[in-house]
Amino acid sequence: MTGLLLPGGHALAAPVDLNGAGRYVHWGVIQVSVANLVVIGLMVIVFVAALLLPFPGGRR
Repeated sequence: MTGLLLPGGHALAAPVDLNGAGRYVHWGVIQVSVANLVVIGLMVIVFVAALLLPFPGGRR
């Protein structure tokens, strides 16, 4: 069993195999891992949502 063993007997493990080689995307001289590309995409989505969604208690 790999991962951290919690008191309830459940293992806290990564949802993907982290022992393998990473996957990368190449655009000319730019090289970025797929995991970092996913994180960047999620950050852009959250940023755009923060710009478009109304601020709580905004218009009175």
